[in-house]
Amino acid sequence: MSRSLFFQKPFSYKFFNATLYLIGINLVVFLLTMRFPVWMNYLSLCPVLVVYYKMFWQFFTYMFVHGSLQHLLFNMLALFCFGIQLEKALGSKEFLLFYFVCGIFSGLCSFGMYMFTGQYRIFLLGASGATYALLLAYAVVFPRNIICIWGLIPVPAPILVLAYALIEIITEVFGSRTGTAHLAHLFGFLGALLYFPIRMRVNPFRIWKNS
Repeated sequence: MSRSLFFQKPFSYKFFNATLYLIGINLVVFLLTMRFPVWMNYLSLCPVLVVYYKMFWQFFTYMFVHGSLQHLLFNMLALFCFGIQLEKALGSKEFLLFYFVCGIFSGLCSFGMYMFTGQYRIFLLGASGATYALLLAYAVVFPRNIICIWGLIPVPAPILVLAYALIEIITEVFGSRTGTAHLAHLFGFLGALLYFPIRMRVNPFRIWKNS
């Protein structure tokens, strides 16, 4: 029997509706940034501000900033739909660790890509990286569940993840620049794919194959 490494030790199970707290924090931050727009510059992730002004907190705070009501509602709907069930299955502590690790990972990878491509003054904001990670996690924890798109089209959760990943890749490569951070979404998927085998010793692809 293999022994767990220190970063693989599970938390004691507790459930305290962390998903609702996350939604509440996002709502508060959105209202504050609408009232004080300059805050978006300090809370969003911008390479030039991180490098020259040492605003390293932006790797964390960018997840709570949204540029429009539609942007906020889309991410909070995904957080509510997938987050509550995942939190109940994993426990609130594991859920929060997963959410923030994947969100920060998405921010770090996006930052690296922006630096590599010379997009120093771009602003990354929104919980999309973390919520896309939740979608993949949902497909790992509930691989046999069916998700109804628009309430009409039933799709198995793993197939939906694959479809979203392909859409994001195609849109990033061939689509027009609409301001949507498709790479951040893909990095969210990647963060979740790495989290499960590293932290939980679970192979998502094996689970999907067996399902």
